[in-house]
Amino acid sequence: MNWALSIAAIAALGGRGVAGYDLVRDYSGANFFEGWDWYGSWDNLTLGDVWWLNETQAMGQGLAYINNAQHAIIKVDNRSDVAFNEKRNTVRITSQDTYDLGSLWMIDLLHIPYGCSVWPAFWTFGPNWPEDGEIDIIEGVNVMPSNQVALHTTPGCYHPASDVYETGIAGDGDCSTAAGCLVTESQTNSYESGFAAAGGGVWACQFDVAGIFVWFWSRANVPASVAAANQNGSLDITAWGPPTAAYPASSCNISEFFSAQNIVLDITLCGNWAGIGPVYNETCGASGPTGLCYNDLVVGPGSPTYDEAYFEISYLRAYTTTVRPPTPTGPPSSALVAYPSPTTFVETGGGMGGPVVTITGSGPPATATKSSSGAGRAGMGGMDGNGCGAWWGIAASVVVAVWGGLGVVA
Repeated sequence: MNWALSIAAIAALGGRGVAGYDLVRDYSGANFFEGWDWYGSWDNLTLGDVWWLNETQAMGQGLAYINNAQHAIIKVDNRSDVAFNEKRNTVRITSQDTYDLGSLWMIDLLHIPYGCSVWPAFWTFGPNWPEDGEIDIIEGVNVMPSNQVALHTTPGCYHPASDVYETGIAGDGDCSTAAGCLVTESQTNSYESGFAAAGGGVWACQFDVAGIFVWFWSRANVPASVAAANQNGSLDITAWGPPTAAYPASSCNISEFFSAQNIVLDITLCGNWAGIGPVYNETCGASGPTGLCYNDLVVGPGSPTYDEAYFEISYLRAYTTTVRPPTPTGPPSSALVAYPSPTTFVETGGGMGGPVVTITGSGPPATATKSSSGAGRAGMGGMDGNGCGAWWGIAASVVVAVWGGLGVVA
């Protein structure tokens, strides 16, 4: 990529940088688990060999808790001996708040789940899938070395083929395919054992009409502005530099393909990415006598197989711009766009029958709609109460094609 040309083009178009992000939701410490829906059913979305427990079950079994460092732990059961034809317990949580265009999410992790059969994800989705879009911020399977970022949309949204202001390695550019439009992290220590060994790291995702942009920093490279945000509640992203993955509005009309997003954290096992033959056998096929993900790993004792299958989360924060930006009429000036903040607002709303939330800030609101609780709401829209629906009719045709993301099943 011609970085000098990219930077010059940005400067020529105005060189505007964001400085106006304000904290609207802080999931951290003793209150981390407030404001989430718990799936409470088996994985009927990615066909993993797990039960995603409800809140009472997960906390009672020690699969979701706050540790002595005040970090949130979400993990796979590594203590039970699972019998054949049974599933292993784990957790999937979905934010009750939804976050509209103009939002930015940032997560600080000390540990990411990994290991043969393990499939963790930190991602977002709109209420009607796939029409309202999906953003996979953190996702990987088995012992792959690097994180993958992806978008999933209806046809018409693409990752640019060239001249992209990003540091990651681009894959398929069509966001409507089963794998989505992929960008693989090029920095070291973004996944597997190297992530925790380096002290963990931070991801940020900017969700804006100008585009969707994802950054990753290993612990030693976390920007000073991120550390400063811990104290003052606002966020300056002007010095962050190029993101890992950039999906500018010039190749994907964000307002058309995405609506307000829920946040999801989950861990599944095997399923239609980690467990399919070509993917599983590449790194994990020798894990047991049968060469099958479920038989050799999920069944039987949980330790040591799942000792590393946990998230350790320092915080997850949601920010909003001080004013909702207008839809651009041409290509975005950069991944970082500034907007004025001339007014003040107070908005109160209950959203979809849920509890009322009041957000105060400058300009029109960009986030915080409360949605109703219920298992199966997270995933695909237009589904039954457990999240089933269109998946079953297409599972057989896409299962081998799902190489790089939650795709058609999340």
